[in-house]
Amino acid sequence: MLIQELLDIYTACTLCPRACGVDRTKGETGYCRLPADIVMDCALAHHGEEPPLSGTCGAGTIFLSSCNLGCVFCQNYQISHGTRGRSLSVLQLARVMLDLQKTGCHNIEPVTPTPQMPLIMEALCMARAQGLTVPLVYNCGGYENPDVVRMLDGMVDIYLPDFKYGLEEDAVLFADAPGYPRFALESIREMVHQVGDDLKIENGVASGGIIVRHLVMPGRLDNSREVLRMLKDISTNIPVSLMSQYTPTPKVKSHPQLGRRLTSAEYQSMVDFALDLGFENLFIQEVNTFELTPDFGSDDPFGNKT
Repeated sequence: MLIQELLDIYTACTLCPRACGVDRTKGETGYCRLPADIVMDCALAHHGEEPPLSGTCGAGTIFLSSCNLGCVFCQNYQISHGTRGRSLSVLQLARVMLDLQKTGCHNIEPVTPTPQMPLIMEALCMARAQGLTVPLVYNCGGYENPDVVRMLDGMVDIYLPDFKYGLEEDAVLFADAPGYPRFALESIREMVHQVGDDLKIENGVASGGIIVRHLVMPGRLDNSREVLRMLKDISTNIPVSLMSQYTPTPKVKSHPQLGRRLTSAEYQSMVDFALDLGFENLFIQEVNTFELTPDFGSDDPFGNKT
């Protein structure tokens, strides 16, 4: 049984490329500092995602504690850099999913699911058996084990990975994540194999497919260019969300480059670069807000190209 195969990974954890190998079922912890438990910070209808995910009633976002990345600039560091939160059983998490559906959320979106993925998938199966019908959005940081991603075939409806680092030096410097570009590329390639290289829309909201996110960072435009070049090797049809909302966190406020906000010129240069590479399906932002240039009320959310 697939769920049992996923749960067995906890005994010598290789859920992510760090491959800590600890037995989390015995309370041993690796990089994420989590045992084989579900630890949730909060769950809510989130209206700040890309429009086809938020829709009119919000994405059913489940913010999970900890992360397998430790990005020094993380915009969500209060949750992702800690392990505090509410411990849930699989049944309780399934109920959270069903409650989000009852409130009208268009999907269920666990955030940073990678370290807790086996139990999340067990809860998903339980919730689906009890009437969950909305899509599952797998919102991850991109530092994934491709072999584990392959095991999710048929369980994930919408993949929402970050592709943070195209340059190995940036991945090591800012997240101590060796091999990030290679693992992200191979994992996203597998995601596209499973769900296609586009976004399926029904009644104005996403029902399946993929969006790849990339946060453009000040002074690190070469990193962003390399991310886009690597994605081009998979497909220029992939919807790419170029995010401009970078905000310096306390850890980087004195950094010579990351200690400031992104400029409009830096961001526009990345939009232009993506268009020059042939990407057609772009989510672009003004300062801190998504620019709703496409007609998201239609069945083709990318009908108006940027």
